[in-house]
Amino acid sequence: MTGSTVALPEGGLAAWPHVFVPGEPGAPVLLTLHGTGGTETEITALATPLDPRASVLSPRGRVREGGASRWFRRMGEGVFDVDDVIVRAGELAAFITAAREEYALADAPLTAVGFSNGANIALATALLHPGVLTRVVAFSGMYPFGDRDPIGDATGVELLLLNGTGDPMAPAGSVDVLERTATQHGASVTRISRPGGHGIDSTELQAAQEWLAR
Repeated sequence: MTGSTVALPEGGLAAWPHVFVPGEPGAPVLLTLHGTGGTETEITALATPLDPRASVLSPRGRVREGGASRWFRRMGEGVFDVDDVIVRAGELAAFITAAREEYALADAPLTAVGFSNGANIALATALLHPGVLTRVVAFSGMYPFGDRDPIGDATGVELLLLNGTGDPMAPAGSVDVLERTATQHGASVTRISRPGGHGIDSTELQAAQEWLAR
């Protein structure tokens, strides 16, 4: 499964709601990915404290749950439809590839910055499609593949995991599995934990800024 891609959904890039904000010449690209119920516009604000020079590419999750946008289906809180995760990760990889061409970003370094459900699809995409996405900043993310391991060679993938130790929506045990499994497949993983639950705090923004600037 790793490295396989799927085509963009019908209508191509133009039919996938997204925002692109060009940055300074030569600056990197931040792919901002919203959490459940978020939007492609509001999540772009996350880019400014991380790298105000960056271009921002921000698509909308294409799954609907109770009227809220998500990136993949789930059976219940914390129980993901893993087959759908894999399909949607392929779609996001296809989106990234098409957007690079559309916005002349072929040579620009790109990092996915996701929160919650957005972090999970970013992690899945990087681990399944390392030829498309190699760097992820995951705020309140977790292991996206349940009790399965569809990952192949993830050498070259770099993950920054930022989590609250008391987060019931992204439990520490799942983050342990993510760290261990990604490392076993060759990814470089930096994990930073803080007291508290689901969300993003100022210390995590600072840590992400420093990690991105390396």
